[in-house]
Amino acid sequence: MAYLRILTALLSPLPCLAALCLVSMSPAHGLDLSGAIQTGPVEVVDGDGLRLNGKAIRLHGIDAPEREQTCRDAHGSEWPCGTVATNRLAMLVRDKLVTCTEVDRDRYDRVVALCKAAGVDLGGTMVAEGLAWAYLRYSDSYNTVEASARQQAIGIWAASNQPPWEYRETARVRPSKVLECLIKGNISQSGARIYHIPGGRSYAATRISEAKGERWFCTEEEAQTAGWRAPRG
Repeated sequence: MAYLRILTALLSPLPCLAALCLVSMSPAHGLDLSGAIQTGPVEVVDGDGLRLNGKAIRLHGIDAPEREQTCRDAHGSEWPCGTVATNRLAMLVRDKLVTCTEVDRDRYDRVVALCKAAGVDLGGTMVAEGLAWAYLRYSDSYNTVEASARQQAIGIWAASNQPPWEYRETARVRPSKVLECLIKGNISQSGARIYHIPGGRSYAATRISEAKGERWFCTEEEAQTAGWRAPRG
């Protein structure tokens, strides 16, 4: 337990998160576990997203802060909750085989799955440590876990913070979002994820469809971390 506290403190830029620790949880309930099971090393995309065997996977029942999202602590100071959540998930899966059981598919046809690393429920851990919301719109699996984190006022519950689904909606209508993030994340017909920077050969002809899972990026590093690559040739 002390080891986890030290590691979490190293990831956290603010003292308010140093006390986060892994709490005991019962297995997620109300799930259809009859879906396909995949096991292997993973890449972390963000606080609730993984890539396993080349496939995008969203953790079932949770919604973590977006990578660029910030939150406020009990003193009103901002901290990069999106980055902290991403780093924490990366620490949970580091050097471990992850097993994911498909529960559903989202509107982008991504696998939504219950994932565990060394027997630890990743989604439940993120909620328990105050680094993700229980996504009650789609599941009540972590309702009790979230209530405990809220009562302890840890992480995102140290102050009133905007849930990521509201943050995403705000970002869609914020004009500066497009002005600041000009890199186009395109998905080719073969499924390859390729990003195009302004001035590039295919940049002007590339059209982005968020309905298909395509997106805008602010930096090349952000695109690469999310699983996109630069054009070849």
